[in-house]
Amino acid sequence: MPNAATKIANGLMLAAALFAQPGIAMAAGFSISDDLGHQQRFSESPRRIVSLLPSLTETVCALGACERLVGVDRYSDFPAQVNKLPKLGGLDDLQIEAIVALRPDVVILSPASRVHERLAALGLKVMVLEATRQADVKRVLLKLGELLGTQDGLKIWQQIDAAVNLAAASVPLASKGLTVYYEVDSAPYAAGEASFIGEMLTRLGARNIVGKALGPFPKLNPEFIVQANPQVIMIAQGRAENLASRPGWQGIRALRDKHVCQFDSALSDLMGRPGPRMAEAAQAMARCLSDIRGKP
Repeated sequence: MPNAATKIANGLMLAAALFAQPGIAMAAGFSISDDLGHQQRFSESPRRIVSLLPSLTETVCALGACERLVGVDRYSDFPAQVNKLPKLGGLDDLQIEAIVALRPDVVILSPASRVHERLAALGLKVMVLEATRQADVKRVLLKLGELLGTQDGLKIWQQIDAAVNLAAASVPLASKGLTVYYEVDSAPYAAGEASFIGEMLTRLGARNIVGKALGPFPKLNPEFIVQANPQVIMIAQGRAENLASRPGWQGIRALRDKHVCQFDSALSDLMGRPGPRMAEAAQAMARCLSDIRGKP
C-alpha cells in the first residue's frame, strides 16, 4: 500500500506528463508578444486567424495551419487554397468591418498596414510581425509556431537555410563576385545588402551595389545606379522593357552585355516575400548568376 508521500509524488509525475502534451499545455493559456512589444494572452491556440500579409499567410500554411485562416489580404495567393478565402483589401484599403465580422481569434499583419491600433480598439487581438532580414524570417517562423502550438518552425527554417546553401553551391566560381542591382520598384527602390534579398545575394557570392548603410530597401537617386555600373540587373519582367530609355542607363554594363534577369510576376512576387519559399527565390537568383560569366 503506497504511503501519502508516494501518492503525492505519483500525482506530480502524472500532472507533469499531462502538461507536457501540446494540447493540454495550451489549455492553461499562454502569452505571446509581437514585434512592437505588445503582449496578448490566449486561453488556447487561435482557431480563427486573419492574415493581412502574403508572407505571414504562407508561413501559417507552412506550419500546417492553413485551415485556421478565415480571411486574408488581397495579395495572399499561395498556397492555392487561400484564394477561396475572403479577400480583405490591401495596405491602403483594408476592410475593417469585414475583418471584425469574421470574428478572428487573432489578426496577424505587418506595421505597414497601419491599422493595428484601430483593430485593437475594436476588441480584436492583433499581432504585428515584420521581417526584413533572414534572421527575422526565422524569428517569425518560431513566433507563429508558438502561437499555433507547433514546434515545426525551427525545422522549416533549417530546411530553408539548407536549400539556400545548396543554391549558393550551384553558382560557378566564374559567376562569383558579379556586381548586382536588384530593383524592387521603379521609383527606383532597391534591395540593399541589409535586406533578406540582399543577404541571399551575398550568400550566392554576388556583390550588391547598395550597401548596408543605405538600409534594407532604400529609394535611390538614379544617378547612383549609373555610377555604380552594375554587371547584373535583377528586375520584374513588367519593369524591364524601358530600362535603356532611363537617362544614362544605355552605358550600364548589365544593359550593354544583356545581363538583365527578368522575373515573371509570380516569381517576382515570391522573391519579395520573406517567408517559407525563400529558397525558391535563392534558386532563381542562382540561375541568373550562373548564366553569366564575367570578371568582378
